[in-house]
Amino acid sequence: MHDIRAIKDAPEKFDAAMAKRGAEIRAAELIALDEKRVANTKAMNDAQAAQKAASKKIGAAKASGDEVAAQAVMAEVASLKEEVQRLEQLDRELTDGLRTALLPIPNLLAEDVPEGADEDDNVEVRTWGTPTEIAAPKDHVELGENLGLMDFETAAKISGSRFVILKGDLAKLERAIAQFMLDLHTGEFGYSEYSPPILVNAHAMEGTGQLPKFEDDAFRTGDHFLTPTAEVSLTNTVREAILSEEELPLRMTAYTQCFRAEAGSAGRDTRGMIRMHQFGKVELVSVTTPEASWDEHERMTSCAEEVLKRLELPYRMVNLCAGDIGFGALKTYDIEVWLPAQNTYREISSCSNTGDFQARRMNARFRRGEKGKPEFVHTLNGSGLAVGRTMVAILENYQNEDGSITVPDVLKGFMGKDRIERAS
Repeated sequence: MHDIRAIKDAPEKFDAAMAKRGAEIRAAELIALDEKRVANTKAMNDAQAAQKAASKKIGAAKASGDEVAAQAVMAEVASLKEEVQRLEQLDRELTDGLRTALLPIPNLLAEDVPEGADEDDNVEVRTWGTPTEIAAPKDHVELGENLGLMDFETAAKISGSRFVILKGDLAKLERAIAQFMLDLHTGEFGYSEYSPPILVNAHAMEGTGQLPKFEDDAFRTGDHFLTPTAEVSLTNTVREAILSEEELPLRMTAYTQCFRAEAGSAGRDTRGMIRMHQFGKVELVSVTTPEASWDEHERMTSCAEEVLKRLELPYRMVNLCAGDIGFGALKTYDIEVWLPAQNTYREISSCSNTGDFQARRMNARFRRGEKGKPEFVHTLNGSGLAVGRTMVAILENYQNEDGSITVPDVLKGFMGKDRIERAS
């Protein structure tokens, strides 16, 4: 969420940033809402002061024995009390109204976010590895079904489209991938593993920016939402907290199931495991000081990249353009893994610096020293990685002519075998 004071200080800059995103120009509207709130606050404070001053006159009027004067003062105080209550209620409404107006507005953009309308305008930063060349490669669906270990048809009978049942060695491979990622992030990169709830409340979803804008993409159950990403629960662990500078950075990771309705993506990636309603993901979240957040962004991205390097999967990294970047991000790197059957790179991780955007929504702060004024933390999040898409990449890049799958070296210890073959 934005600081209205910053918008008032530089409305042209704010509108220019929104224009770069292709978002609505709203500085004038927001400033008008705040000015109305400020004017009401002044009137409320004046009325409270008048009520206090009038209340002091009651005793003096009664002491003088002038009952008429005392009654007049008491009537004045009663009238002022009603006015104060009216202005206090209006203050709450105007404050809530301003917050409601600010909530759906996207974050500003870092200066080095490229101009552009969509994914075609993203800028490649680097590549790693050589794209795997396979004569007539099979896609992961054909490979998994031929192995007898991937079942979309039965999953559709149980849950509908965009669900899958993995069996045997593919179920074990999914578990192995997640275990490998968690061991790497906790053992080598200093992340602390969490096992957070996957049911979260509306305040948590609002805190990380999923609400109100993306409510249609969420699965709801009663008063809770099925989390679309562990970013929601991990980031909200610092909600309404004041941390000490010595506690930062906080680095958290979790493997959870994630749930997305995929509203607005009709017709896209309907085949296979690329875009599912339920999928596993290892999430990375960092909470840090403002001056350290850009270095933390580079560090987090390199941790996600290292997963692909250890798996020996070719990938590229792109800097998302203004038209493709997410709602809450100042800047985002996407990591895209090579898929031979599609003959292209596909997203497998997004690593974003949100600055203080989420912190303001959550009121998450830190203090420098014992007497420092509380400041908003900076929060970052990234996939380290999406487990299902990692499986897709392994199946397609490690496929053999006979339909078997070679197990990547770093996963052989988890799998207890070198090759995945058709279930007998």
